[in-house]
Amino acid sequence: MRTTAINPIGALGAAMIVLALGGWAQAYSGERLAGDAKVGIAQARAIALKAHPGKITDEELEREPGGSGLRYSFDIANGQVTQEVGVDAASGRVLENKAEGAD
Repeated sequence: MRTTAINPIGALGAAMIVLALGGWAQAYSGERLAGDAKVGIAQARAIALKAHPGKITDEELEREPGGSGLRYSFDIANGQVTQEVGVDAASGRVLENKAEGAD
């Protein structure tokens, strides 16, 4: 009877590929809610960057009280400051624009 040994490096490589491909299925947190949004992610990014210029470091689409109840939330870095900007996914209105962690 012949046995086949599993190459641990090959198995690790295959596992890494599967995990990496899984990340492509959802480009941003909450993407599965995008069908409920009237404003697309690209338009919401532009609105958020107009409200607070900088570099988007995190983004998500989430259900949260206020506005239509569905909003894009962006963390935007500009120098030493990171701003949280919330954009209503139905109207495109800016719902939140404050320093991260400020409540």
